[in-house]
Amino acid sequence: MPKLTPLLAQYQRIKEKHRDAILLFRLGDFYETFYDDAKRAAKILNLTLTSRPCGKQHRVPLAGFPYKASETYIDKLVKAGQTIAICEQLGDAKSSRELVYREVVEVITPGTVCRESLLDTRRNNYLVSISSDGERFGLAFCDLSTGDFRLTELGRNKVLEELERIDAKELLMPSSFQLKVTGPVRSLDDYRFDPHAGYERLRQHFGVASLSGFGCEEMKLAHGASGAIFSYLEETQKRTIDNITKLSPYRVEQFMWIDTTTRRNLELLERIRDSGREDTLLAVLDRTSTAMGAREVRRWILSPLLDLQAIKKRQDGVAELLESERRKAIEKVLLQLGDIERLISKVALEKATPRDVIALRESLTRLPAVKALLQDFTSSYQREIDGRISRFDSVCELISSAIVDSPPSTSQEGGIIKPGFDGEVDRLRGLTSSGKTLIAEMEAKERARTGITSLKVGYNSVFGYYIEVTKPNLHLVPEGYMRKQTLVNAERYITQELKELETSVLGAEDKLKEMEHDIFCRVRKEIGTVTDRVQESARAIGELDVLCCLARVAKENRWTKPTVDGTDRIRIVDGRHPVVEMMVAGGFVPNSCELNGTTQQILVITGPNMAGKSTYLRQIALIVILAQIGSYVPAKDAKIGLVDRIFTRIGASDDLSRGVSTFLAEMNEAANILNNATPRSLVLLDEIGRGTSTYDGLSIAWAVVEHLHNNPVVKARTLFATHYHQLTELEYVLEGVKNYNVACKEVGERIVFLRKVVPGASDRSYGVEVAKLAGLPREVIERAREILENLEEDEFLVPGMPRLAKSKDREVGPSEQLSIFSSSLVNLKEELSKLNLEGMTPIEALNRLFELKKLLDSHK
Repeated sequence: MPKLTPLLAQYQRIKEKHRDAILLFRLGDFYETFYDDAKRAAKILNLTLTSRPCGKQHRVPLAGFPYKASETYIDKLVKAGQTIAICEQLGDAKSSRELVYREVVEVITPGTVCRESLLDTRRNNYLVSISSDGERFGLAFCDLSTGDFRLTELGRNKVLEELERIDAKELLMPSSFQLKVTGPVRSLDDYRFDPHAGYERLRQHFGVASLSGFGCEEMKLAHGASGAIFSYLEETQKRTIDNITKLSPYRVEQFMWIDTTTRRNLELLERIRDSGREDTLLAVLDRTSTAMGAREVRRWILSPLLDLQAIKKRQDGVAELLESERRKAIEKVLLQLGDIERLISKVALEKATPRDVIALRESLTRLPAVKALLQDFTSSYQREIDGRISRFDSVCELISSAIVDSPPSTSQEGGIIKPGFDGEVDRLRGLTSSGKTLIAEMEAKERARTGITSLKVGYNSVFGYYIEVTKPNLHLVPEGYMRKQTLVNAERYITQELKELETSVLGAEDKLKEMEHDIFCRVRKEIGTVTDRVQESARAIGELDVLCCLARVAKENRWTKPTVDGTDRIRIVDGRHPVVEMMVAGGFVPNSCELNGTTQQILVITGPNMAGKSTYLRQIALIVILAQIGSYVPAKDAKIGLVDRIFTRIGASDDLSRGVSTFLAEMNEAANILNNATPRSLVLLDEIGRGTSTYDGLSIAWAVVEHLHNNPVVKARTLFATHYHQLTELEYVLEGVKNYNVACKEVGERIVFLRKVVPGASDRSYGVEVAKLAGLPREVIERAREILENLEEDEFLVPGMPRLAKSKDREVGPSEQLSIFSSSLVNLKEELSKLNLEGMTPIEALNRLFELKKLLDSHK
């Protein structure tokens, strides 16, 4: 390998420390990439791949882009999933003849993004860390852009679901750890997850003697996970993480457990069909005015409460805002607030630009108006929020006196500091201003002296100031002009006087920019001293915003305040689906529901496809979730006994990548329900057993209902939509099972869906009628009706021919006969004598009786 140039040798030393990142190497006004980094960057950014000499007859791949356009290029690299290491020139290239000192100043990974262009303002960007002792797990997660830091400990059976709920953008785990997860994963040395080291790191960061004040003193595994996050953040940010001012421990038992399947089936955040946000519960509820509120309402939806007092506190807050004339005034002020939470984090991390500081001031100056509007409220939540919002008069005064109202985008450009704030800045600014006047005066003087009317004094970054003379006037150039550059139509010169003037003017300009940058950094650091108070105010604003939006949604859509208690009863009068009712033009048909742990524990719901069974199931679950986040609900009246978990088995699809068929996927979901549901759970079953034979499916469905009803450990409140009409017979043998159906009526050969859930079982599924609505060919529909009639008469003709094969248009010969039984019929008496009635379950007895009846009919 050829000997490296000093520049490439420096690059290699730095690259060695950041092997997994694309290293952006600052060279003057460009960021350059070399070797394989250049090839990757050129492909992602659509750059021209060139090369740079490296010794004799050897070149290395090179691709770069301008520093001033770096934001766009870096965004593209991060969005492409790349980790970026930004290496800056920290020495002065102008004043040194040696190789300029360079160092990585920031590493950008998916979980450490702070750039607005890479963040979704309406959701958090969490970096998650996980540790384990083999049985239990510790989780810590942090949004660097907001300073939000949370930690918990939980069992093995819940860790993957909690990771899904958090929606990690990047996961840190010990290198010895084996856990299959989706998304970017970074393995770190095991020692970085040491609980004792993590505890000490947390204690030192927050400057406390113990973590008791945060309520997480005993969370040893979470300490290890937290320590790994802090070390990783300090390693990537190259500084202390001053925007993390608070630890927020929690227990998963504080919140309703909603697994990934249920979140998807209920379309809480995303549509099933395309992952879009429209037509979801989030889309209905998120009428927030601020970025903080948008992130908060998302958290509330994912974490309904189990504490009755906390639920009532939120309800009371919503109720008072619902009736208050001041709500609209509050919302008007909130609309004028920027993303205070992320702005103050940028200040604390020394990433805030002058424009960020002005935006923060504009928001902080409006907080007193919010406090004033809260003065007359009496609910405990509003009083608490008012107490958490601070005034920042001195900070706002500092910013107003120091920073101009319309500053440049970066702190290196100058023109940041207001006149009168610093005497030396004013003096240098005057010098640069007068210097430029002197340049203009010199141009006029030289024109008069030489007689060259087109003579002009210009400037560029390579030659500095110069005198330009066009070719036709070169004979008028006086002595003392020193040629510096030849152009096609002109020559450029310098003079001793011009160089002296240049030194004075440019020296003052450079010093002024440097001084303004230093003053801005000092002002920014002073603002950073109130980071914790600004963050707490921002969080309070976010919660107030959510209360306002819940009140607004309730008012506009005629929602009512539910009663939430500790009983096992769920009673909903004229409930409506909160999302579907927004989409139905002709008005939504309301339906009631009564569930409890005894006489109405399981509702078996029958009715045609498209009649609204699935909508009914989902609306009950959504009303429960709304009630437990503290919201009003779409119903005439509602009483909700606390629900600890919601399980759903709605629809199913193959997962070929894991070798999971539709039926197996269905059984996996059913197993999860039966193994984890409790008497406080709500279970939604939209058919079970469709992916196998009718008898197998019916048997499994029957057994599932029996288990949910009879097992005291489970005994969950359940809504079971089915086309197995045999299941309706469970009402006669199980006390807690009740039949309901979605009403419809026939008009000629048409079916009209009434969308009303009424007591009793449906006698038909109307599948053929629904098939007709779907547009199946007429001959297929007519043939289907024939076969249905054959089935309803019985399955076999006298000679053993299947009735399914019977047709008015043709006779079926023996060679076409199909049968699931042997052609030699057994003696009915002999078969009956073999039955062990005491050892049979009801479903086994029902199935056997059905078979014997068919044998008897075939003898007729």
